[in-house]
Amino acid sequence: MTQALDIRQILRRFGLLLAIILLAAVLSGLSEQFLTMQNVLNLLLQATVNATIAAGMTLVILTAGIDLSVGSVLALTAVVTADVLQMGVPVPLAVLAGLGLGAAVGVVNGLLITHGRIPPFITTLGMMTLARGLALSYAGGQPITGLPEAFLGIGTSHILGIPSPVWITALIYGVGIFLLSRTTLGRYVYAIGNNPVASRVAGLPVRATTIAVYAVSGTLAALAGMILVARLDSAQPVMGIRYELDAIAAVVVGGAALTGGEGTLWGTVLGALIMAMIANAINILNVSPFYAQVLQGGVIIAALLIHSFGRRRT
Repeated sequence: MTQALDIRQILRRFGLLLAIILLAAVLSGLSEQFLTMQNVLNLLLQATVNATIAAGMTLVILTAGIDLSVGSVLALTAVVTADVLQMGVPVPLAVLAGLGLGAAVGVVNGLLITHGRIPPFITTLGMMTLARGLALSYAGGQPITGLPEAFLGIGTSHILGIPSPVWITALIYGVGIFLLSRTTLGRYVYAIGNNPVASRVAGLPVRATTIAVYAVSGTLAALAGMILVARLDSAQPVMGIRYELDAIAAVVVGGAALTGGEGTLWGTVLGALIMAMIANAINILNVSPFYAQVLQGGVIIAALLIHSFGRRRT
């Protein structure tokens, strides 16, 4: 019994890391290209957009919420930022405008949930459709291209040989991990996810904290959109479709419970890395697109089974 308990504790703490090591070993055996420096950097770059969105999604899910609007918010803020840049607005101000718009959409989500008493699923589902419609109408259904080189550097430049988006994502997770583990806000987030009624009775700022996490989610969705636009030199109103599902998958694979109060940003970044490894392997191994989603779903279910086994009590 003690041995079984030890195995479960090991799986709970290091299951994701072991899964990444095992997956990397299998993929390197299938393709010599997988562990090359160029492909590893490309893999990390591919993970940045989903990991950035998933960081905000983690905070929302920790409060027992959900944000289905992040993909549409990404598209809306992307086309607005690109249009503002083409007007000649300096890059820092345009970036701040895009981030502010993402935060504003998040605040609206939070207000509808806390003061309007609309369930998070319904609120963000409606916002997903609304934001997508605004993006399409604002851009006239057309992509916006020809952006300034200073802005494109956000997605294409390198620092110490590592793509800038990777550094940006690392900074986001560094700050986020500190906030969740070392600050009062982090304690509020976990407490609300565990028991919102008890948190309210205890005098915790449940409404303000909920609005804050949705604002962060919207801001990070906007930032992810800027990274993507800077890489592609194109802001398209149809970009970001299904990104909310990928972000939720990364959070859940990372060990967070959709019921709230359980999960870490460490787990989320590892979950996003697993998702990126799967996508990378599909490209390298030339897997048919008909089987690609089957492979992704299978790996996600396997990861969830490992977590479930690790959580069981003797």
